[in-house]
Amino acid sequence: MKKILLLGVVIVLFTSCEKQEKRYTQQSPEIETYKKVIEAYEKRNWDEMTSHYADTAKIFNNATEKNPQNLAQLVAQNKEDASIFSSWDFTDENAEYEMVVTDKGETWVNFWGLWQGNLKANNKLYEIPAHITARFVDGKIVREYGYWDISKIMMDLRDIETAKITEENTEN
Repeated sequence: MKKILLLGVVIVLFTSCEKQEKRYTQQSPEIETYKKVIEAYEKRNWDEMTSHYADTAKIFNNATEKNPQNLAQLVAQNKEDASIFSSWDFTDENAEYEMVVTDKGETWVNFWGLWQGNLKANNKLYEIPAHITARFVDGKIVREYGYWDISKIMMDLRDIETAKITEENTEN
């Protein structure tokens, strides 16, 4: 009986000492890399930003699986967006990062943040909550999904354009 009890204790000790893989963390090299991506985006440093992506990365910002962007398209879209804003930034106090390893062994970094930007056309400050998740392979981003709502900006841009057209028609 003592041998069985002793064997049970030994088994419990060995199984409890097994190194378990960390599947969730808020500190990792991938998180540090993604912080660099966000910082480069804020500074509009597209070369630095894209250096953290694999050449074949697929980006799905407010897009379905059928409509991914490649890196060149991502940069072009960001440059176009940057041209209409005098400033933009993710607020540090609202930023959250986490890394997870899925059941399939995939490494993903999740980012939640509050984006702020001043539109040149009306000098209005917009605040938009955003969620971005990026899959890493060998230290590079291979897939990225981003979700945010820009409808307020789009409605204001429409109103600004309508006012311009109305003003031009009134002058003629």
